[in-house]
Amino acid sequence: MLSDTDRIRNLLGRYCELIDSGDLDGVGALFARGILADEHGQPFAQGAEEVAGFYGRSMQMYAGRPGTKHMVSNTVFDEPDGDGTVTAHSSYVVFQATDALPLQPMAAGRYQDRFGRERDGRWHFVERRFLIDLVGDMSHHWSGPGA
Repeated sequence: MLSDTDRIRNLLGRYCELIDSGDLDGVGALFARGILADEHGQPFAQGAEEVAGFYGRSMQMYAGRPGTKHMVSNTVFDEPDGDGTVTAHSSYVVFQATDALPLQPMAAGRYQDRFGRERDGRWHFVERRFLIDLVGDMSHHWSGPGA
């Protein structure tokens, strides 16, 4: 039987699988009740449609995929908040390779995620904050904010 932390880790992994496969609607569905925010907590996309649209406008695709591999590790969980949400802090590294770009680390940083629990026990993203620490050559990947 999976623990709550296992279920939340599964959401972290599912995000990576969906974004790397180019399934932006699937990524959006993960945030149906959540937001994407900058490092200060300023939201820039809310709900499934806005999140999928944000990635669709911002990422360059190659045969329907971004050519990336997201790796998430070192996840640390805070104690649940009074409202039942749980905050998790994770490190990430994004690798990319395309026909024109050899395999390289493209970005590294931290996710600060907040998760809520449904009545049936399932967990969902409430908020994801992006904290970018290191940036490589993103010219083949990102055309969104900060490009």
